[in-house]
Amino acid sequence: MEKEKLTYGSQIIEFELTYTERKTLGITVNPDLSVQVKAPMDASRDKIFERVEKRASWILEQKRYFLAFEPRNRSYLYKSGESHYYLGRQYLLKIEEGKAEEVFYRGRYLMVETKNKSPKHIEKLLDKWYRERAKIKFAEYAAPLIERFKAYKVEPKELYIQQMKLRWGSCSTKGNIILNPELIKAPPACIEYVIIHELCHLVHRNHTKAFFALQSKEMPDWKKWKMKLERFMA
Repeated sequence: MEKEKLTYGSQIIEFELTYTERKTLGITVNPDLSVQVKAPMDASRDKIFERVEKRASWILEQKRYFLAFEPRNRSYLYKSGESHYYLGRQYLLKIEEGKAEEVFYRGRYLMVETKNKSPKHIEKLLDKWYRERAKIKFAEYAAPLIERFKAYKVEPKELYIQQMKLRWGSCSTKGNIILNPELIKAPPACIEYVIIHELCHLVHRNHTKAFFALQSKEMPDWKKWKMKLERFMA
């Protein structure tokens, strides 16, 4: 495996080049934004670079697409009066002293009752609450969508909640769908969009025309919610 670079306009495309026993050259853009090029054993470097350059605009488009699924890190102080989100709605954090050690929402407030008001402890309580809510709400939103996709003779084996630095959702090769608990802060339609996106991967593993055709069929306005997710979580 060799690491190569190609200059395309003002962009530099880095890719891993592997020679294999195959007849045609294949290019793959992965969710982590890495690019893999698999070439026939007898392919010349000039021909390989020529082919990668021809596909450069597509490679950059795929990278931009995956970036839309990349969560942004927000900095919180975990003090009363700070804004936090749940299912697309903005709540003001309100910390009160008490023995309950719990989080709940009341009106426009996200309430935290605790004996320990340190930011680290508040963060721990909120993360636990968000994760618990994600487990409940994601299953609720996914159920009818999974039922719909049975028409394509597919069904996820499991629906997991897992913190991910680079993805909102993922579909494993074993057929499991994994969702980032941070997604619980976004509007419900954004959550449904990510679930539908991953369900489409059970039918079509790669982002082919058939994949996007299926995604558009199952959620005609998916681009709207994709953009909403990008802006909301930026």
